[in-house]
Amino acid sequence: MKFCSTQIVAGAALALVAGGVPQAAHAACPIDDTIMFGGLDYGSAAFHTALARTVLEKGYDCKTDVIPGTTLILNQGLARGDVDLLMEVWTANTAQSFLDAEADGKVTRLGATFPDAIEGWFVPRYMVEGENAPAPDLTSVDQLPEYKALFEDPEEPDKGRFYNCVIGWQCEVVNSKKLTAYGLDDDFTNIRPGAGAALEAAVEAAYLREKPVLFYHWAPTWLIGKYDFVMLDEPDYDKAVWDEMMAADTPTEATAYPQTRVVIGANVDFTSKSDALTDFLTAYSTTSAQTSSALAYMRENDASPEEAAEDFLRNSEDVWSTWVPDDVAAKISGSL
Repeated sequence: MKFCSTQIVAGAALALVAGGVPQAAHAACPIDDTIMFGGLDYGSAAFHTALARTVLEKGYDCKTDVIPGTTLILNQGLARGDVDLLMEVWTANTAQSFLDAEADGKVTRLGATFPDAIEGWFVPRYMVEGENAPAPDLTSVDQLPEYKALFEDPEEPDKGRFYNCVIGWQCEVVNSKKLTAYGLDDDFTNIRPGAGAALEAAVEAAYLREKPVLFYHWAPTWLIGKYDFVMLDEPDYDKAVWDEMMAADTPTEATAYPQTRVVIGANVDFTSKSDALTDFLTAYSTTSAQTSSALAYMRENDASPEEAAEDFLRNSEDVWSTWVPDDVAAKISGSL
């Protein structure tokens, strides 16, 4: 969906100000070429791509487009210059092709899309807080053996059930190692869904019935944005412990996931063409909670990323107006 204006052309359109004095309208996009985004194939990236595109099209009269693809392919495209912008580069586990291109001076990091992405093990808040909470003392993973009966696995009643990450994803490997390191192998069944939707469906079904559920997840996601969960405590992130855990077949010590700063990746040919657009993308910043809320809006309203971007622009002007000059902000507001 394009929002680019075809009616305002630099040097051609004039606006009248008080007293009838003509004033040049907003200049056209400082970049003639279509700005190409990498269309990463998951929710938060789709939302932020739509949001940045809308600002560029409505506020700067730029033409934009998207090349869909996976993380690996789009990072390679960013390095080659086929892609100008990638709205999510996860710095805790950055694609090697991005790191190589960054070392060669071909790509650079701009603003923090969100600086506080998290991963961990969650339970619903109704399980640990409130008058009828069944586990009011549960705050940490090291307490889980005491509560395995609460999370009973119907297929193995002497064990609890832990919903791991999707089989084949790196987080599934990490969580399986954590189960071993925390001594939970004998107490919990390691349930590894075949798809992210299956994990979300299992958690949502339990939540809507106010049943106990223990699961791995990350944020920002629609699930964390829509429902109220508590992340269980783990030992503070320690890189040395993490590396040892990942290298060991049978780890004996584990650590929390690191909080991840997610940034915008840009090809340097793009950033060299316009200080104004680079300034906008450097100032761009949301939080994990704001992104989760946008994803929940998409889920609840069957909305597209573009519709969620417009909703964000309508209702969060205090956030996005700090990314752009006042005249650009006014132009975006007037176009909604």
